[in-house]
Formats: sequence, structure tokens, C-alpha cells
Amino acid sequence: MDVLIVEDEQIAANRLKEMLHDIDDTINVLDVVDSVKSAVKWFMRNRADLIFLDIQLSDGLSFNIFDQVTVDTPVIFTTAYDEYAIKAFSLNSVDYLLKPIRKSDLEISIQKLKKIHSMSQLDIQTLLKQMTPPTADYKKRFLIHYGEKIYKIDVSEIACFFVLNKNVFLKTNSKKSYAMNFSLDKLMTMLDPDEFYRINRKMIVNIASIQRMVAYSRGRVKLVLTPEVDDIKDSIVSVERATDFKKWLDK
Repeated sequence: MDVLIVEDEQIAANRLKEMLHDIDDTINVLDVVDSVKSAVKWFMRNRADLIFLDIQLSDGLSFNIFDQVTVDTPVIFTTAYDEYAIKAFSLNSVDYLLKPIRKSDLEISIQKLKKIHSMSQLDIQTLLKQMTPPTADYKKRFLIHYGEKIYKIDVSEIACFFVLNKNVFLKTNSKKSYAMNFSLDKLMTMLDPDEFYRINRKMIVNIASIQRMVAYSRGRVKLVLTPEVDDIKDSIVSVERATDFKKWLDK
């Protein structure tokens, strides 16, 4: 049996090779590749009877391999993923081994595959759907009650959320403010974290509202927002959040 190992941890790859040889000395490890890119190149020129495939490689998820080349070879995934992923592999008739791999589990997998005379092409798209968490359903708009009127405020129109006298308000790009029934903590679970950041205990800002930044005392950052806030102190990134805030901006 000719085997390809796709694994970016050299120690793990060497240990897998040793265990395979101990289990069956007729197993021939053709090659060990350590990235999506190198695996794609390998499959363009070669074939194997069995692939051991790590999920997380140095340059991305190994599923990306199947977007670029057709592979109809049985695969044993080696993974540290949790139970929902393991269930996905099982449903798709793809074997799996949890890291660190135990020799007894490896032997069972090899015996199982030896009994398989043919295997259809892997249903990678179905597997990806099982593996990929659903896209987060972030708020697109808020309904605001103002007296007898109800306003629809699109999230893209919101410059910031802020606390005033223990009440939470949103402020639109057109400088209008409306009271809300959500805390800032709750809002942060509803908003897209790529677009909104809580800079301190009193304010969440939309990245689009940040016009410029100024270094401030104690490593803090003072934001100049559009529209401007009533109290400039409210737009200062706290000491505790300053480092993470810069990482957020630099994605």
C-alpha cells in the first residue's frame, strides 16, 4: 500500500511513519508534504492508495487541496477537532484519528481500509459544510421607538454607541442620537466584530467613524470621530484595550 502523509509537524509525521511500518512493513510511505501548496503539486503528478491528512496546515486548511485538484483516494484525517467535526467525518465515510495518534487506533483504521475494495470520490463540499460553523448572524438594523414613532436604523448608519447617565444610546452618521434597550455587553454580541470595537466602558465605535488617531498618555489612543462626540474623554481607548485595539485595526 502506497501512502502519502500530509502533515506540517515533522515529529508527528515521523512517528506516524514508524507506527505504519510496525503495523505492516509492506506499507510504503511515498512522501511527506507539509502544506496545501506542496500537496497540490504532489497530486498533480502522483497517486497514492491512502492519504493521511492533517486538517490544519501551515498555509491553511487542507480542504483547500480539493478545491484545486481532484482526489479520489481514501483519506484518514488526523485531527484535534472536537466532536462535531468527528461526527462529520463519520457521516461522510472518511476515517479519522485524534491526535496524538495511538498505534491501536491506527491499526484498526488500516485494517478497515484494507477491506474496502473501492471508494467513491470524497464529498468534500458536504464535509466542509459539516466542518464550517455557520456564518454569524450579526444585526443589520435596529428598530428604534421614539415616542409614537418607530425608526429603522441600518447598522451602517451608526457611528457609535455610548453610555450617558447609565442609559445606552446610538449615534448616527447624521448626528442623531436614540436611546436603546441593550447594554454595551449585549450589543457586542450582536455586532460584527470586524466593524465595531468597544474602546472603553462607555463606548463602542464603528471603524468607519474613525477619522484619525492621536497617541495619548499611558499608552492610550485618542480617537477623532465623525460625527464628533460631546465629551472627548469618551473617545479615548482605555489602557487595557489599547493593544488589542491596534491589532483590531491592523487586520
